[in-house]
Amino acid sequence: MKAYLHGTEPQRIGSGCRTLSTALVLLLLPGFSSMLRAQTDCLSCHADKTMQDASGHSVGVDADVFHSSIHGSLSCTDCHTSIKEYPHPDTPVAVKCVTCHADQAAGIAGSVHASASAHPCTSCHGDAHAIFPKDDARSAVYPLNIPRTCGTCHASDALAKKYGLQNVYSVYMDSIHGYAVSKEGLLVAANCMSCHGSHHILSHKDTQSPTYKTNIPNTCGTCHGGVEAEYSAGVHGKAVAAGNLAAPVCSDCHTAHAILQPTLADFRMQSTPICGSCHKGRFATYQDTFHSQLGLLGGYVQTARCWDCHGAHDILPASDPNSPVNKANLIKTCGRCHTDANASFVQYQPHANPRNRKLNPALYFTRFFMNLLLWSVLGFFSLHTLLWFIRAKREQGKSGPGGEAKDD
Repeated sequence: MKAYLHGTEPQRIGSGCRTLSTALVLLLLPGFSSMLRAQTDCLSCHADKTMQDASGHSVGVDADVFHSSIHGSLSCTDCHTSIKEYPHPDTPVAVKCVTCHADQAAGIAGSVHASASAHPCTSCHGDAHAIFPKDDARSAVYPLNIPRTCGTCHASDALAKKYGLQNVYSVYMDSIHGYAVSKEGLLVAANCMSCHGSHHILSHKDTQSPTYKTNIPNTCGTCHGGVEAEYSAGVHGKAVAAGNLAAPVCSDCHTAHAILQPTLADFRMQSTPICGSCHKGRFATYQDTFHSQLGLLGGYVQTARCWDCHGAHDILPASDPNSPVNKANLIKTCGRCHTDANASFVQYQPHANPRNRKLNPALYFTRFFMNLLLWSVLGFFSLHTLLWFIRAKREQGKSGPGGEAKDD
């Protein structure tokens, strides 16, 4: 009685009536009732997961999975529009996803995948009856699942050979991005879609592609915003912005798929030749230095590489006051490794060229003299050894069987 006075019981009764009324209205709606009937009729056969069509393709549907999928609210005939009655034709008209997904279909039509598959939608999204939102871990395009989805084709040597592509799946999975996705489970780590896009994927030769050379800094900058800002302020970024396609972008130094952690020994050991692929003259003079020879002969990882002195992304001309190789900053730069560096110490020329008389005359003549001295000493003693050998043979010929000289 008390509950009734407070209005609880009427509310409960009203709520139940509304729920029942809603259910009755839905059942009376032609569309909803026909959808339920269509699904029930179709699943009476297609619920058999072993069911196959004449071509041997599976046409079985897991009802529970379908109802929980993104298409679970649709009736079968919403997609299979050519099926009007039962029994239906053995080969019904192919489903056209474009009916609902026009923008995505237009993107694919102008992409590199336009002719890659008879039905590109299911090639990436998987079984049409088990498609889930991209933020659902069950989805084939969930961030952590995308490498495996793309790898279905891009890990195939046969397809790589057919289309003249590289097999990039394995090198990506070994990269810092692949490790972050597969081992650390980081949703923010770069996957295939992060760089190439999803539906409107273009060739890296297309100027509209996010992987076209001049677009790569912006593409990488989507995640590496701070690095992009540094790169854009440096000589390389400014050169690319000015249209110089010979200047390096991210992928020229880090590669596109086999990206290593920059602090790892493998990357440090290969970083100098990477710079040298463009700066051939500077690389040649660096190889003559103690830094280079210590690294090459002793495998000493911590010896100075190009970016230890010049910087990695915000590389500036030596004339710039903010450059680490500006004369005013050399003690600080060298002091990062050589703690006792002073004004006399930084007079050292790391790129001195002993073969250039005009640029480094003192070094040129010193090298010339040392080489002359070396070859003179080697030549003198080689000639001395040869003459000594000839004399020894002559004396041996004059000796008797017992080793004594013959009497005349």
